[in-house]
Amino acid sequence: QVQLVESGGGSVQAGGSLRLACAASGYTYSRSCMGWFRQAPGKEREGVAAIDSDGLTNYADSVKGRFTISTDNAKNTLYLHMNSLTAEDTAMYYCAAVFGRSWVPSPFERYEYNYWGQGTQVTVSS
Repeated sequence: QVQLVESGGGSVQAGGSLRLACAASGYTYSRSCMGWFRQAPGKEREGVAAIDSDGLTNYADSVKGRFTISTDNAKNTLYLHMNSLTAEDTAMYYCAAVFGRSWVPSPFERYEYNYWGQGTQVTVSS
C-alpha cells in the first residue's frame, strides 16, 4: 500500500526558510512523478513545484527563485526547500505522486496524481 507522509512544516517569520519532506513507501515502480501542492483557507489547492522521473522540475511563478524541489531516491523522499517565505505562502502543503510514469503533461493539475499525503501546515508571520 502506497503511503506518502509529509513532515517539516511549522511556523516561521517572513523572510525565513523551511524544508518540507515527503517520505514515500509501499511502491515498486522505478519511475515516478511527484509534486507539491498547497491550499490556503478559502482557496483552491494549487500546484507549486513538480519533478518528473528524469529530474526535470517545474515551478509556479509565485515561488520561482525561492522554492526548490528535489528527491533523494535512496531514501524515497521528496523535498521542498522554501526560502524568503512570505505570509502569502501560508497554507497546508501536500505532496502528490503518480508511479510508473516518466512525466505528466500537466504537472500542476491534481488529476495527474493518484496518491496524496495528509499535508503539513506552513504558517508565515509578517
